[in-house]
Amino acid sequence: MNIISFTQRAFLSLFLLSASTAWANQPAMPAAPQLAAKSYVLMDAATGKILVENNGDERLPPASLTKLMTAYIATLEIRKGKIGEQDLVPISEHAWRTGGAASGGSTMFLPLNSQATVDDLLHGVIIQSGNDASIALAEYIAGSEDAFADMMNETAARLGMVNSHFMNATGLPHPEHYSSAHDMAIMARAIIDEDQEHYAIYAQKEFVWNNIKQGNRNLLLWRDKTVDGLKTGHTNEAGYCLVASAVRDGARMITSVFGAVSESARAAETQKLLTYGFRFFESRTFYKKGQELAQAQVWKGQTRQVKAGLAADLSLTLPKGQLEKLQAGMILNPQLTAPIAQGDVIGKVEVKLGDEVVHSADLIALEAVEAGSFFRRLWDSISLFFFALFN
Repeated sequence: MNIISFTQRAFLSLFLLSASTAWANQPAMPAAPQLAAKSYVLMDAATGKILVENNGDERLPPASLTKLMTAYIATLEIRKGKIGEQDLVPISEHAWRTGGAASGGSTMFLPLNSQATVDDLLHGVIIQSGNDASIALAEYIAGSEDAFADMMNETAARLGMVNSHFMNATGLPHPEHYSSAHDMAIMARAIIDEDQEHYAIYAQKEFVWNNIKQGNRNLLLWRDKTVDGLKTGHTNEAGYCLVASAVRDGARMITSVFGAVSESARAAETQKLLTYGFRFFESRTFYKKGQELAQAQVWKGQTRQVKAGLAADLSLTLPKGQLEKLQAGMILNPQLTAPIAQGDVIGKVEVKLGDEVVHSADLIALEAVEAGSFFRRLWDSISLFFFALFN
């Protein structure tokens, strides 16, 4: 019987192209721009890969970028059916006093003891950056802003935001309230990937509620038609912050900038990152989650083959001109023995540029294979014994 060994490679024909020019022979990448900001990252949205960073994991006050988490949890609760977009939310004294017009901060101008729908509050959080709207949503979802902060921290841990800790729903200054440019890019990617319907709110330039027109502070929405989000932030301690995203030619980039010196500066510095990312990098999805890439041989099973594929999309981002020179190989476990559960790891894919492995991913069983009959298992045991004996 033929067995695919660990050293044998079945090449994936869809992007098996010449790799004769190694990474070292590629044209030199221009240096990344140096931004006038405390911290920043440029992330490829398809892969989550950080392409440019400076102090990206430094813990800093996020100001109203905090409201990305507030809005994310609210839309998650909507999708789970725990709250409805037309639910009427009461405006408490805490929401009014801490985040209302009298506070001097960003506000939706919600009157004390009034009501607003979840949908209106969500627009007020995202577009106007209303502190009152953020607190009202937090209290409605969790009962109190403190309880909501616990939800924020649990969600941050789930998303892998390791340098974030939230004490409130607004981003108002607190010594134990912090995040990082990298974490906020992770947050933005989750918002974009999980809920395109609500993500559309981030591109809206203005919002009218109670006859009050409220404008989006993200200047790039007016300056760059490819930008469709996300959120600004500012306090004296944090400086001017902006998390933004844009799509050009089917590729999406995410930027996160902390601590710029002005509203115009955060927009200009963000634009530098976006221009650099789209000009010098490209991304491509080669294989989709669940796509059959091969059939692996199975011993002692009811069937002799099992379909192999990937648990997640295989997407890569590299300097322009290098994607065409990638070579992919597939390594299958040579002695797969039933029973095999759907999702079991049965091999791996390696993607190389010359001799350098630039990506690897587990191959999984796309279907289950039950154990075969007694005679099938006995015969295969004998076959494997002689195979091992003579190899």
